[in-house]
Amino acid sequence: MKPLYLALAAGLALSGLAATAAPAAAQSVLKIGLQDDPDTLDPASNWSFVGRHVLQSLCDKVVDIDDKGQIVPMLATSWEWNADSTALTLKLRKDALFHDGTKVDAAAIKYNLERDLNLKISRRKAEISAISNVEVVDDYTVKINLKEPSVPLLAALSDRAGMIISPKAGEALGDKFTDAPVCSGPYKFVERVTQDHITLEKFPQYYNADQFHFDQLIYRGMPDSNVRLLNLRSGQLDLIERLAATDVEAVKADSALAVDPVVGLGYYGITFDITGEGANLDAGKKAAIREAFSLAIDRDAINSVVFDGQASTGNQPFPPSSPFYDKSFPVPARDLDAAKKKMEEAGVTSVNLELLVPTDAERQQVAQLIQAMVQEIGINVSIKPTELMTLLDVARQGKFESHLVGWSGRVDPDLNITPMLACGAAGNDAHYCNKDLDAILTKARALTDTGARNVEYGKAIAILLKDLPIVYLYHSQWIFAHNSNLTGFQPAPDGIIRLAGVSRKN
Repeated sequence: MKPLYLALAAGLALSGLAATAAPAAAQSVLKIGLQDDPDTLDPASNWSFVGRHVLQSLCDKVVDIDDKGQIVPMLATSWEWNADSTALTLKLRKDALFHDGTKVDAAAIKYNLERDLNLKISRRKAEISAISNVEVVDDYTVKINLKEPSVPLLAALSDRAGMIISPKAGEALGDKFTDAPVCSGPYKFVERVTQDHITLEKFPQYYNADQFHFDQLIYRGMPDSNVRLLNLRSGQLDLIERLAATDVEAVKADSALAVDPVVGLGYYGITFDITGEGANLDAGKKAAIREAFSLAIDRDAINSVVFDGQASTGNQPFPPSSPFYDKSFPVPARDLDAAKKKMEEAGVTSVNLELLVPTDAERQQVAQLIQAMVQEIGINVSIKPTELMTLLDVARQGKFESHLVGWSGRVDPDLNITPMLACGAAGNDAHYCNKDLDAILTKARALTDTGARNVEYGKAIAILLKDLPIVYLYHSQWIFAHNSNLTGFQPAPDGIIRLAGVSRKN
């Protein structure tokens, strides 16, 4: 007899909606299909992965990463640490302008870093909490002084903590900045229709404007991967993110389309609310139940059924490709006997658990498989499909029991743990706090030697696998698909769409 979850897997199928007909797009417009509608377009408060796609074209950063995951110049042309890594000096380019015509200078960098640290709604605080103060050395030189050494700071500045908004617009708009964002990227904001589209247009005064070949970008959120693919095939979209792994071979066989995958930096997992308002009195309070939950999951089956074997199974915050992945903590095989013993240890025979899951087909499939797997040990999961922005808001408030979201990953290992699991971190949906973990992370941030950092992150992983605020499941590839007449697209391991050098063949 087949296990229940395998029988379920055999019956799972992705369904799509027919793409509607529309006039062919002009050569100057690039239409991009995203997995979800982004949340806020304020870099300080944005938390969704899809929002980063839009912000990448809208807001230049202090530094960026290239397709090898290396940090490269952007607004900063060079940087230098002092001898004990407690001060970082940035030299800025002198030809960058905000979309309102004001200059990107040292004062703007100072304004933004202080805003990230002090804004009530900021999600960046934990990422740059080591900053003590920011000095304007001259118009185009900034010195960032730290409370203690923090090697991950530069990596943080390659993401939203390093995205620089116009101080003039920030002061004028306040909490409404997200409605009309003003940055210094290659494209400027035009309009947003929630749950429909976001439109950007080329900023002609951008210092590197000749590398951006489209006059307008239109981003559309489409949670169903089949719908994204149908719209790509019909010409309603030119480029889509997160092609379903099960569609890769079919797309490769279509001469009108192209596939570009890249190994990601992050993870997907189930986060449990440990101490928040909505915490489950069983699963949230007892680590043994979370351990039973993890042991009941067949990660290989999830990879095979949902991802056609193209993901990597996981049980820690780093993918196997990371130098910080710890092989001494192998991914556990499914072990129902051990899982049942953990349930006995917790003093329960059954647990009811609500699981919030974004509405995209892949994560719904993952959730359904897990639901069937853990039911065999008495954990009854109720899946609640939830639009991503709503889910993130509910999680921030601590009004949930568990959710299946994940983290897109960063080039520095600290940023795969601290923003989500450090005590009091703005992104700590689990409302989890372990002072020993915090001490280890603080020590690791001060180390420059990879081997020494590895030792500390091994200690951190040991704590996380004992406490299990997040049950890590898998590490996915970022799989992009686009019309074959698009040239120059090069995916980066952070999974963010970068459009420099991308053009359309006639």
